[in-house]
Amino acid sequence: MAAAFLAAAMALPAFAARIEVPASAEPLQAVIDRAAEDDVVVLLRGNHQGPVEIGKKLTLDGEPGARILGSGAGSVVVVKAENVIVRNLEISGSGRDLEAMDAGVFVTKTAHGSMVENNDIVGNLYGVYLHGARDAVARGNRITGIREGRSNEAGNGISVWNALGAKVIGNDIRFGRDGIYVVSSRHNLFEGNRFRDLRFAIHYMYTNDSEIRDNRSESNAVGFAIMYSNRLTIAGNSSRGDRDHGLLLNYANGSEISGNVVIGRLQSAERWKNAGRLAGAHAPAAADQDAGPAQPAGGMRLGPQKCVFMYNANKNRFHGNRFEGCEIGIHFTAGSEGNAIFGNAFIANQTQVKYVGTRNLDWSSDGRGNFWSDNPAFDLDGDGLADNPYRPNDLVDKVLWTAPRAKILLTSPATQVIRWAQAQFPAVLPGGVVDSHPLMSSPVPAMEVSQ
Repeated sequence: MAAAFLAAAMALPAFAARIEVPASAEPLQAVIDRAAEDDVVVLLRGNHQGPVEIGKKLTLDGEPGARILGSGAGSVVVVKAENVIVRNLEISGSGRDLEAMDAGVFVTKTAHGSMVENNDIVGNLYGVYLHGARDAVARGNRITGIREGRSNEAGNGISVWNALGAKVIGNDIRFGRDGIYVVSSRHNLFEGNRFRDLRFAIHYMYTNDSEIRDNRSESNAVGFAIMYSNRLTIAGNSSRGDRDHGLLLNYANGSEISGNVVIGRLQSAERWKNAGRLAGAHAPAAADQDAGPAQPAGGMRLGPQKCVFMYNANKNRFHGNRFEGCEIGIHFTAGSEGNAIFGNAFIANQTQVKYVGTRNLDWSSDGRGNFWSDNPAFDLDGDGLADNPYRPNDLVDKVLWTAPRAKILLTSPATQVIRWAQAQFPAVLPGGVVDSHPLMSSPVPAMEVSQ
């Protein structure tokens, strides 16, 4: 029995030590080098000099006010071992070499399962770089990138390269280039993050079988840019006041896009409540014509030019989304085929749909279409569906897209005659989008927009 007890005791890991490090006591790298596997190195309040490399499994923690300052060259914290934890620290002072990928925290391809959590990562070229680290996690960090200069010359808040199973959850990211940039990866989860003052909130490239859930994009150039990626779940996200596009799909295929909200001109929601159905895409309200899009402080145009832009994006399913207050609700082009678009709400967009093509596309599924705020339809049988199909575009729209100067003729009697003739004789309508079973009320409650 004694021998068995001794063998069991020898099999147990040694107790991890807690090593408290006063500010500026000695170079932080020396403390890390002396620490044993599984130790917890706690930095006390004050400045600690970096950079530092972590080549063994341990936890680098910080008490409130603990800061690691880089030297202005290279990355501040480099993680090279598996299952390392870096948390509760303020980290700043990386280099500015884009090619070298200088970062506040750089997690290498040997650091599988490592976690970067609850840090303030300020003024670095890249905030966190998950460089091939399988199952790594970046969670709850507050990342502020470089404010000065052109955003294209800055790094990203969080970059993910070839990091199978990596998760980016609950971070707040502001300034720099892209909030999250992912390339050549798989099975990633980006959930509950918030993005402001960036080029793209989330930028996907060549990344498949992943999820983008419950993220918030505000006042960026583009909300969610999905490129050359397949089989994604994009659900519960919101884009508010993003300048050019809320959701951009470029060569993105086979994805499920549901429960998302894109709001362009922010006053449109209040107008919708007060005015009921606004004048439609063909005849915006007089106030809209006179005032144009609202302008926020600083002169940046408020709201995306397009709620959704689809370029050669195929076999995707759009349902339960709300697209509101944009210049164009959805721009659909470059041979995008096989997409199912149903159960969405298109509200108060100046042009609900822009589709330049002659194919007939029916945006309804199993007897259920979409809600269109400018559809002056009736529901005489009370089944919740309009009695007639809805066509968001006509011949006049196609002329205006190919010859924008023709707008001067928009209110002419000839234009009105053409539109009247199309209404009376449907056979003269061009090919394009038709909703055979338009909804009479929005399937996306207004309360979801305010979340």
